Amino acid sequence: MLLDYNSMLLAVGFSAACLSMTLFGTWLTARSDRFLLTWAISVLLIVGEVFVYDAYIESPGPVLGVLTLALLLLGFSVMLGAAHQFRTGRSPLPRVVVGAGISLALALPPMALGYDGLGFMLENFLAGLLLFATAHEYWRGREEAPAPLQGVALLYSLTAASFVLCAAVLTWDGRLVLGHAPSNWAEDLSLIIVIASMTGIGGLSLALNQGRLAQHHRRNALTDPLTGLLNRRALFDLHGEAPVGAFMAVVVFDLDGFKAINDEFGHAAGDAVLKVFAEELAANLQPTDAAARLGGEEFALVLKRTLPEKVEFAAERIRASFAARRIETETRPLSCTVSAGYAFGSQDGTSFDKVLSAADKALYAAKRSGRNRVLAATLRRAS
Repeated sequence: MLLDYNSMLLAVGFSAACLSMTLFGTWLTARSDRFLLTWAISVLLIVGEVFVYDAYIESPGPVLGVLTLALLLLGFSVMLGAAHQFRTGRSPLPRVVVGAGISLALALPPMALGYDGLGFMLENFLAGLLLFATAHEYWRGREEAPAPLQGVALLYSLTAASFVLCAAVLTWDGRLVLGHAPSNWAEDLSLIIVIASMTGIGGLSLALNQGRLAQHHRRNALTDPLTGLLNRRALFDLHGEAPVGAFMAVVVFDLDGFKAINDEFGHAAGDAVLKVFAEELAANLQPTDAAARLGGEEFALVLKRTLPEKVEFAAERIRASFAARRIETETRPLSCTVSAGYAFGSQDGTSFDKVLSAADKALYAAKRSGRNRVLAATLRRAS
């Protein structure tokens, strides 16, 4: 052998241990990303397998053999769960239970009964399947970050193929009982691939996580935390610079008597009212529309490619639907109304600020006219 197998094996173990500590440390700084903890646990199991397998090479026996297979297959099952958790945000437990349950039930009995050759065949084949399934999870989520996730899927697939190759070489050899650890060119090649892939997967995955954190912070900066709608800053980022054309409208809503609700029912009830109205606003959004909380009890709706009758119909539908809602409080249910004003841009294009101001003036005209109504700006096309 040109390369010392035991040295490469220990290199895998120490590299995996470093990766596991890095993942755990990263999770400690962003505990919302729980897949990092799951993944750190999976890599730690692989570290344990590497050192147990090194002991098995020196002193082959059923106990160390069973422990080696169990740690590897459990580690790859947890890794599959981490990939599913990364893609969906759901619990990794179902994937871990199914993967570990099936693979351990198939691979451990032959090893425990002394058929170590068969045990290693099954271990390598099942490990390959678990890694292919992990690659598939990342491939399914590739829309989030196409190039990095395709790279991760490719590296997992390459590692999976190396395990399947080891199983194929052992199957070709045909010995059900070896009496020692497998030693062939496929095992050497698999170790080299594992070392290279682990480095690539670790780097790409940590970069993906940093990208997710950056997106999360940006989303938080542009989202109203109470209602989940855009905030004022986000609305102006979207529309503040571009001129508003003749077929684009801004509707401004303001909850009627909101201060009295806070005074009588408390701020928790006021927050509930705001959330209910935000639900009504979001439920009536078209794909091209944007809804935001401007501050306090004031909201805005931006509609593109629309006409006055459509804008009035949409605003009236939101007004009527909200007025019909009954909101539970600690003392008694309450209902609330909303007033609205809307304005359009112009053929030549009007600044967003001016259209928003015109809609705001129409809103306060609606308030003065008795509330719980929708009014258009005096000049339909804001100038």
